[in-house]
Formats: sequence, structure tokens, C-alpha cells
Amino acid sequence: MIHLKSAHEIEKIRESCRIVVECLRLAKEMVRPGLRIVDLDLSIENLIKSHGAKPAFKGYRGFPGSACLSVDDVVVHGIPKKDEVLKEGQIIGVDVGVYKNGFYGDSAITLPVGTVAKETEKLLKVTCESLYKGIGQAEVGNRVHDISAAVQKHVESNGYSVVRELVGHGIGRNLHEDPQVPNFGIKGTGARLKAGMVFCIEPMVNMGTYEVYTKADNWTVCTSDGKPSAHFEHTIAVTDNGAEILTMSDLF
Repeated sequence: MIHLKSAHEIEKIRESCRIVVECLRLAKEMVRPGLRIVDLDLSIENLIKSHGAKPAFKGYRGFPGSACLSVDDVVVHGIPKKDEVLKEGQIIGVDVGVYKNGFYGDSAITLPVGTVAKETEKLLKVTCESLYKGIGQAEVGNRVHDISAAVQKHVESNGYSVVRELVGHGIGRNLHEDPQVPNFGIKGTGARLKAGMVFCIEPMVNMGTYEVYTKADNWTVCTSDGKPSAHFEHTIAVTDNGAEILTMSDLF
């Protein structure tokens, strides 16, 4: 069931989203060759707690980290490991969720580690663009899969693929709510968009095949062909004046 949020509830979600944005900004400042991923995770956790909030992901269905930190061919849900150090030319997806005052916020960015290959730069650019193509369809009266189709069209027209097994999601009092927001679909289908809907749009885009697999840890999702994957995500609210990005920043 899709729960329409009141202005008061959206303001509470916005408060959590502000902390998420601070965490992503911190990540952008910290990410460099030689950084231990576990140190990034701890820094994000400490920042969240300094605001009187909780890391939404830590302990969620047993997830051990405060952030999902996904390097190169890891699509999402990368677990911070003590022995993993970032290297020049890699990319890292930083996905952060925050819980405060009964409401969640969620956003993700994929960052280059030092200088990356031109094709990798393009992957990041196209993925980020596809997110905004989707957001542009989040208007009252449109349908959920209008968002999905816009993402898919932009991604595939640039020669990349969208992951099928993972989707965006509603958010509010729960981290994952209805509706599901796929990154592929047929325009004109899916739930009708109404003012007060709040959800996360999060393209997960692979340089090669859309096929993925999950490692034995039951969390880490990787591309089947070992090629890089990028992930960008915003929490948005549907309003009578179009989509409002609750995790808006100058980061992406």
C-alpha cells in the first residue's frame, strides 16, 4: 500500500535527508587512493550519530556496515572491509541511509578514485543523467513506469544496461515502502503518481550486461561480467508542482 505523506511527514524525511547529504559530501572529501574503506564507513557513522540520528543500514537484516560501499564491479550493498584499500582508477558507490525522529532518508553517489578511464567517466555521467531523466517524469498524473522508461531509454541509448533485479522504493516511516520503482519498464504503466508520494529513484547502470549475482555473504551484488557499475540515488517527493528532491545538493 502506498502511503501519501503530509507536509509534516515530508519535513521529517527532509531532515534525515539533510544528514544523508552531509555524509555524501564527507565521502567526496575523503575518497582518494589509499583510503581504507572501513575508515570511510566509520566516519559516516560518526557524522550520523553526531546529529542524534542512526545509520539506517547498520543491522538492517543483518547488514554489518553503516554505509553500503561498492567498488568497481560491485553494483550495490558492498560491505566495508578492514583490508580493502581504494586504488587509483577505481570507482566507489556510496549509499547512505539515515533514521531520525521516526523517518528515513536515502541517497547514493558514485565517486571516482583519483583519475579514472574516459569510459568510466562516461558511465558515471550517463548514470547520473538518467537519474534526472527519471525525476523529470515524477509528476502528478504520470505513472511509476514513466520514470522507469525514461531511465532505461537514456541508459540504453548510450550503450549501457540497467540492472533488473534491484529497484528504487518508497520511503518514510520505513526504509523500504511501496511503490517499487524499477529502472526499466513500459511508459504508461504502473501506479498513478499522486501528490504526497515519497520515494527513491536509483539507477544502477552496468557498463556491460545487466546480469548480476550475489556473493556468498548474501549482500554484495556484482556484475556477472566483472565490468564496472554505477549507482546514483535521490529521495524525492511528488508535489503539485512536480518533483521535489529532498536530497538535493551540489554534489551531483
